[in-house]
Amino acid sequence: MDQDVVLEIKHLRTCFYSNGKELRAVDDLSYKVHRGECVAIIGESGSGKTVSALSILRLISYPPGLVMGGQVLYNGKNLLEMSDEEYRKIRGKDISMIFQEPSAALNPVMTIGDQITENIMLHSDATKEEAWERAKGLLEEVGIPNAAERLKQYPFEFSGGMQQRAMIAMAISCDPDVLIADEPTTALDVTVQAQVLECLNRLRRDHNMALIIITHNLGIVARYADSVKIMYGGKIVEDGSVNDVFLQPAHPYTLGLIRAVPRLDLPRSHGLQTINGEPPDMSKIKPNCCAFHFRCKYADEKCRNQRPLLEQVGEGHYCACFHKEELDKEREEVLSDGAEA
Repeated sequence: MDQDVVLEIKHLRTCFYSNGKELRAVDDLSYKVHRGECVAIIGESGSGKTVSALSILRLISYPPGLVMGGQVLYNGKNLLEMSDEEYRKIRGKDISMIFQEPSAALNPVMTIGDQITENIMLHSDATKEEAWERAKGLLEEVGIPNAAERLKQYPFEFSGGMQQRAMIAMAISCDPDVLIADEPTTALDVTVQAQVLECLNRLRRDHNMALIIITHNLGIVARYADSVKIMYGGKIVEDGSVNDVFLQPAHPYTLGLIRAVPRLDLPRSHGLQTINGEPPDMSKIKPNCCAFHFRCKYADEKCRNQRPLLEQVGEGHYCACFHKEELDKEREEVLSDGAEA
């Protein structure tokens, strides 16, 4: 394992079981995260993004979910083989997560200060007073004014943006090596979104922390991420640097996501582009097929009966598709679209 790799996911598979059916929410997922790197995971709802993050943290509840195989290597140690007691020492300390909806993740009957200090005291020898002082500094670090007074307040007394900042403070309270941010700006207005993202990016730099951002927003990825993983049907279908994936997309799904972004540089007659169809019902998808074939205009019999593997299409750029060459012409048309506008 590379010394710079802090987290490595190998062939992770997570399934849910209902009415005798198996749903492969995460299917043979593999990627690496380097220290200080910002990794973005993109995909529509139902792609398996959040489930993969919860699998890393071993927060999948059984029934109905179960991690069926693979490895989650943190500094070379497989977290999935650890006992619950051993893993509790890592979760919230070395690997932490900002959950999608802060108002649901925060305990409504505990003050913000008690919730932050609880995590600090759980993973350190700090006294209550020391933990409280640390919590005050954390709120100041994430941009919450009057931190000493805010610690005594309850989540309902915070706005959505402040709740998210409090969640960030809690997540970084023990200086984690890896921070997973699951849709950290979904419920926030545009101005607050930018503030929260700038806060996360600054904390990543200051603490040399690896950051995994799960998002739908390609603008966020373009501004903050170093590498991008495009997920569809529980699998990574394209993987590469931001420039590679956005400027030279090699998978029809990636190209569809890029085309769906509203363009202010094109006339209104251009309209909004969409990806035909809906995300697949994974309980009905055969393991050996391309999950995107239901919606792909290039799909043929091979796509319906054989699963494409990630193959290198450039330096550090990988794609799982049988029709990469056919996509080249359409890609050039899309990326040059608007150049004449």
